[in-house]
Amino acid sequence: MLFRRLVVAATVVAAAQCPIPSVAARTVDRLVVTVADNPEGVQTYTLECHPAGGSHPGPARACDRLDATTADGDPFAPVPAGARCTMIYGGPATARITGTWAGRPVDAGFKRTNGCEIARWDNLVPALPGAR
Repeated sequence: MLFRRLVVAATVVAAAQCPIPSVAARTVDRLVVTVADNPEGVQTYTLECHPAGGSHPGPARACDRLDATTADGDPFAPVPAGARCTMIYGGPATARITGTWAGRPVDAGFKRTNGCEIARWDNLVPALPGAR
């Protein structure tokens, strides 16, 4: 009886020391990124994370960036209504990201029409291409 209690206690301690993967680590995230109105014309590529892959030109770096921005909040959130933004123009490029990230559906549009939108876009580089 004492031996059985020791085995159970040792098993509980060992299990407590093993990290349990987060839901995001077990979820394969798939996104489709379409960029338009840029010098290269319309570009569409897939981005898969956990593990990194797809047709994106730099999937590992893009996934790392999205993971980092997710730790700070929703990387796909729009600019808040009423935000005060500088009136600078970052060019005609637009982007749309659709798919799933961290187990949630994504359908986000991006543009470079003012300082807030430019910052939002730049925050996701290299998942989105850098401005030219």
